[in-house]
Amino acid sequence: MVYKEKTKMNSTKITEQQNPNSMDIDSMDIGEILRTINNEDEKVAKVVKEAIPQVQLFVESLIDSFWNGGRLFYVGAGTSGRLGVLDASECPPTFRTDPEMVQGIIAGGYKALKNSVEGAEDSANNGANSIIEKEVNKNDVVLGISANGKAPFIHGALKEAKSRSAITGLLMCNSPITKSYIDHVISVIVGPEIITGSTRMKAGTATKLVLNMITTTAMIKLNKTYGNLMVDLTACNDKLWDRGARIVSQITNLNYNESLQFLKKADGEVKTALVMEFKKCSKSEAKNKLDSKNGSLSRVIDKKKN
Repeated sequence: MVYKEKTKMNSTKITEQQNPNSMDIDSMDIGEILRTINNEDEKVAKVVKEAIPQVQLFVESLIDSFWNGGRLFYVGAGTSGRLGVLDASECPPTFRTDPEMVQGIIAGGYKALKNSVEGAEDSANNGANSIIEKEVNKNDVVLGISANGKAPFIHGALKEAKSRSAITGLLMCNSPITKSYIDHVISVIVGPEIITGSTRMKAGTATKLVLNMITTTAMIKLNKTYGNLMVDLTACNDKLWDRGARIVSQITNLNYNESLQFLKKADGEVKTALVMEFKKCSKSEAKNKLDSKNGSLSRVIDKKKN
């Protein structure tokens, strides 16, 4: 279904208001400018903290979706779109996820990652088409990211996603809005920017923090970590072979060289190497044990959790 009407939002755009603390910023010296920016940035973490209950509800739905084989799509324009693509692209190397599991969609396509594509955010039809192209379904989650919460591209995408019974959410830095096609609204009101309307600043920082929270929390609950160790990784370069060996050594108390040898026997899979050592089993047996516990390393090797 393609929505032809142009979305119109008329509530106050907090993100477009003038910041009284930087009215004379052009007459400040460099130190004053930097301190003014830093003073505004200090406010971001506080307002993100206030939005945690909203983020929690979204993440709970997301985790259920992931367990059902669903995917997460970030949809944004400009800075918001770039941050969504960035967070999605960091999931595979960090948590060994399938690249299809978390995806970023940016208005204007990948060209817009490097260059501004003027007017790309104004087409609700293009937003809807981006969801159609991804064949979004009832198991998926679509999170729109829009600093002022009004970009038609994002709303077109959310409407189309909801028509396909997907879970929908909107991350914004404006007053929360209520729409029948949005299940979760995460409103992080950081206030007017240092440079009026430059939402790559506080709004961008808040967006990055929230996206980090969303995917990191979800991956922890999908058993991608052991404590705070990044164990669900596959060594594919010198840095990761070194990190993997150090993790194996830390958890098993084997020396570095012994840990590296176990990691090599496990084809670079840290979780598998750890189970092989703790359970004195083969690679295939180790993988079966992990599969039987939904990939939870702690449930395989910690007796108290079995």
